[in-house]
Amino acid sequence: MDLSQTSAVLTALAAVDPVPWARSQMAFTLGFHIILVPLGVSWAAMALIANYRAVKHDDRDALELAQRWSKYMAVTFAVGAVTGTVLSFEFGLLWPRFMGQWGEAFGVPFAFEGLFFFVEAIFVAIYIFGWKRLRPWPHFWTGVPVVLAGALGTISVVAANAWMNAPTGYTLDAQGDVVDVDPVRVIFNDSMPWQAAHMLVAAYLVGGFLVASVYAVAMLRGRRDRYHRLGFTIAFTVAAIAAPVQMGVGDGLARWVYDNQPVKFAAIELVPTTSSDVPETLLGHLDQDGQVQGGIAIPGLASWLSDPSTGRSTVVQGLDSVPPDERPSIRETNIVHLAWDVMVGIGTLLLLLAVWYGVHWLVRRRAPTGRLFLGVAACSGVLAILAMEAGWIVTEVGRQPWIVYEVMRVEDAATGNEGVWVTFLAVAGLYLALGVTTVLVLRAMSRRFRRTAGFVDDDTPYGPTSDAVRRTTPAEDERPGDERHADKEPVP
Repeated sequence: MDLSQTSAVLTALAAVDPVPWARSQMAFTLGFHIILVPLGVSWAAMALIANYRAVKHDDRDALELAQRWSKYMAVTFAVGAVTGTVLSFEFGLLWPRFMGQWGEAFGVPFAFEGLFFFVEAIFVAIYIFGWKRLRPWPHFWTGVPVVLAGALGTISVVAANAWMNAPTGYTLDAQGDVVDVDPVRVIFNDSMPWQAAHMLVAAYLVGGFLVASVYAVAMLRGRRDRYHRLGFTIAFTVAAIAAPVQMGVGDGLARWVYDNQPVKFAAIELVPTTSSDVPETLLGHLDQDGQVQGGIAIPGLASWLSDPSTGRSTVVQGLDSVPPDERPSIRETNIVHLAWDVMVGIGTLLLLLAVWYGVHWLVRRRAPTGRLFLGVAACSGVLAILAMEAGWIVTEVGRQPWIVYEVMRVEDAATGNEGVWVTFLAVAGLYLALGVTTVLVLRAMSRRFRRTAGFVDDDTPYGPTSDAVRRTTPAEDERPGDERHADKEPVP
């Protein structure tokens, strides 16, 4: 490449529009981080369920589950802390004009999230290191703040996103600068209750299915001992309870969008023009002329779901109700509609799987263990993640072109730095390496746990310290070889 060609390439790179790259980087890092959120929120709760059963019923398998899950949880918590910190920096680096104008309001929920994060981190450490240093019930209660702080931290972050969909709690001066902020109104904005409930229930649904899917795979491979059955049952039960709750919460959130963000709702339902008796279009897309093409249309269902009190006569505002520059583009509309179909379709499938599980449990008083059920359950974790990612696509892309709904556009909020594409490539490489490393670490931990096949004497929760073990147990040559921990029971 000669000097003129090099100069042309550099000139082209210098002219790169930073807005798409800023959006892509934020979407990629958020999409990665959000996979860790359900594990941070729900895994602690599932570990406590196992911990409670272990202490209450003197259940050694449950005790082993709780200890191992707490160690897995610590790894995903640490990785989530790293990816969450990167996201925090990205607000200032990628969206400086947004933070410059709205940081005083937008930052309020994040201040609380920071407090909850530190509380969670402290008690995660206490809970893990307390296995051999605390008595059973005091140790159990040190895990409760982990569950509460994780849930409240998630709600705080979602409150910030909800504020972007329903901005309130601020006062502007004549120059458009924020001069007064009402923290209560910022946090408890109109969108916050529905969005927070939707994400919190999703955390238990996704986390439950994801953990259960690992045990389903193990059971399909022949590991059907009580330890694996119990691990599957606890995790899958949590997800099965969350599934019908999530469908109800999701329906309520969709009605809120219909009432308060009609253009987003039009993109969700693929409604180009305002009308009544609007069909529910499954799949399908808008062509370049803005007309619906393909898909399966169910007559009147979109109108009826929007407001059952008026049924098919319910009027649904179309994309044409606002000027073209105040609504998602045709491409963005197609993305939102497809993501909605994916989210609802997978959610329905997971609900049916939960019903299958519940009916089998009611009839036979045990979890189903047939290969067909376990095969579907093995896929449920990945499917749940896809549904969650699709839901966030609906939320974020459906709000376009606004970063703060009907107040500030994305293009007015992004950085003017034309080298954002470099940071995107660097962050993408870093996150991919982090993801691979995390999976390898978790797999290595799993293999090590399987090799030990239970507790060893100096690692028994609530048991004696290793020094005490050495003082009170027989000499090595006097120990039964394969029964060295058979008589070690958890202290009630």
